[in-house]
Amino acid sequence: MQTSSDDILDRMRTREVTGVFHSRKALVAATDDLLVAGVDRADIDVSASVDEVDRRLNYVSVPPADLADIPATPRQPFLGEDDALATKVVVASVAGCVVAVALALLLVTQNMSPLPVGIISILSGLVVGSITLVVVNRSFHRDRARGLEPVSEYQGLLIWVRVRSPEKEAQAQEILIRHGGKAVHIHEIELTKRTEDLPLHSLRPDPWLGDERLGRP
Repeated sequence: MQTSSDDILDRMRTREVTGVFHSRKALVAATDDLLVAGVDRADIDVSASVDEVDRRLNYVSVPPADLADIPATPRQPFLGEDDALATKVVVASVAGCVVAVALALLLVTQNMSPLPVGIISILSGLVVGSITLVVVNRSFHRDRARGLEPVSEYQGLLIWVRVRSPEKEAQAQEILIRHGGKAVHIHEIELTKRTEDLPLHSLRPDPWLGDERLGRP
């Protein structure tokens, strides 16, 4: 896949332990053990959704053991169930609070009495928060909602663990193998951070703006 040099933000060469799992439950168990062993959560990546992997690699079929060694393979930080739950609650709460406060201010300007303002605002915030929670939950479990989770497990769930000492390398390999990881090995790889890897990279604050970079003639 061709990538414009203008889209590259940073390059980093790193040493990783990588492996392939065919069970999400086993992958999560292995990751939990890595965290207990002292591996930083920020040093653990897992493969992106199956459709994102196919899109990024132009729908070329690659064995999962080889896929782990390809720098262009899309990856994402590992997010445990506790982290996902906390994120869902925070996003839903913020959305509900924003709507409740905005609606309360609007009703106050209409000279409505305090009691109805409070009731309507609270109910509206709860409704919006609940809807937001459902939407965010679907986005976190997109593969499951679309029926792609069995496909992802069949093709192989990848994990990358960045390590900085021979002892940690051996420990990470032992943990991955113990939990059923396949093709567990160490590699050195050059990772490229591009604009499309950034959160909200596709967000356009102004709908009239095009795809060209800001600040360019």
